[in-house]
Amino acid sequence: MKRVLAVDLGATSGRVMLCKYAGAKIEIEELHRFDNSPVQINGVLYWDILRLFHEMKTGIVKAKLQGGFDSIGIDTWGVDFALIDKDGKMLSNPVHYRDRRTEHMQDEVFKIVCKDDVYNTTGIQFLDFNTVYQLMYVKKYCPDEYARADKFLMIPDLLAYFLTGTAVCERTVASTGQLVDPRTGDWAWELIDKLGLKRSLFPPIADSGSSYGMLKSDICEELQIDPVPVTAVCCHDTASAVVSVPSESDNFAYISCGTWSLLGTELPAPLFSCQSYTNELGYGRTVRYLQNIMGLWIINESKRTWDKQGHALGYGEIAALAEKEEGGRFLFDVNDDCFMYPGDMPEKVRQWFISRGKPAPEGIGQIARAIYDSIAECYRVATDGLVQLTGKKSAMHMIGGGINATLLCRLTANATRLPVYAGPAEATVMGNAAVQLMALGAIKNLKEARKVIKNSVQLIEYLPQ
Repeated sequence: MKRVLAVDLGATSGRVMLCKYAGAKIEIEELHRFDNSPVQINGVLYWDILRLFHEMKTGIVKAKLQGGFDSIGIDTWGVDFALIDKDGKMLSNPVHYRDRRTEHMQDEVFKIVCKDDVYNTTGIQFLDFNTVYQLMYVKKYCPDEYARADKFLMIPDLLAYFLTGTAVCERTVASTGQLVDPRTGDWAWELIDKLGLKRSLFPPIADSGSSYGMLKSDICEELQIDPVPVTAVCCHDTASAVVSVPSESDNFAYISCGTWSLLGTELPAPLFSCQSYTNELGYGRTVRYLQNIMGLWIINESKRTWDKQGHALGYGEIAALAEKEEGGRFLFDVNDDCFMYPGDMPEKVRQWFISRGKPAPEGIGQIARAIYDSIAECYRVATDGLVQLTGKKSAMHMIGGGINATLLCRLTANATRLPVYAGPAEATVMGNAAVQLMALGAIKNLKEARKVIKNSVQLIEYLPQ
């Protein structure tokens, strides 16, 4: 039996999961769960990266007490990074992608390189928080920090660096930042040069399934564990989730459903025909051709507001209230920039309608129904575009924790007019573990990994009504 440790850090929480494989199914056990709340200091929103590293080490110790493990893999969200100086020290905590510092940086970049050239080089959807705009902000507005920076590391690479001392960027997470050419899988050096960014900042790019190296001796001594390899899994959480799509056909679409919804398909090569779709890299240098959709962040942030107002409702209770309301009555653009940042989300939803002279939803049930209906409508539009661009339309696989919102699964089947297969809920962890098991030689290839994952979970089918 192989035992691997999957560290999965999402935008609101993190988990350390022990994954066991004896040749038929991947069995997962949650060892340690912890909060991932950003910290605002002097108007800047940071990730509490040292707390996350501490929690990860706590999970490693718990895994040791459960019998040990053969490998560690780390996946996180994309785009964000930390800067390391020439002595290997982190210069400051990574800034959160929902910080407002990059709101106008796209315009600054397009003064140097035209928008079409940026897309035709990287194939990445334009979002204010992409790594390229964050780095350009640091270069322009934090010149001292930029001058001291020797390397930049994406979040999973940073945590792996803390464990191993190896400074590389894994390919799937590097590709999220609009600084990688998806045709070559390498840094987009010509774009980097045009923007005046230091080439020396960019570490080597590592393939998914390669190794960062063994745990450092000081880590082993501190945690009283034996050295094991730290595997560069598909370190972007969506890339790990896509590994777990339990399809035996390549003619599928997927929605990785969580704080963000990533709706797309898997291609052998990038497609540059539409700037609203993004070409992120996947396992084996496949292309995750997808669209970023705001997703359940709007529900999550609404729940936070309702909690503060004294309405302590679980997500199931919120969905039950939504189901009592008339469907399709209130539709809004979930990707509107006004929903990007934290705040009173229910009021933001209401103001979206009011500012356009439209009747606005009232109360928790109506607002929640408006959110679920509007997410499903956005899925419909994105799916229609995906089918036109790629022809892939046999089925929609919904994966990730968002599939627990059964109302959204039903609405998605109805909106897209496709059969929806929901599962696995622990898609990112399953994909993380599968890449480690492939690296260890326990699973032969991606096709076999998907068969194993299909055998490991129970899919729920939702048919269009």
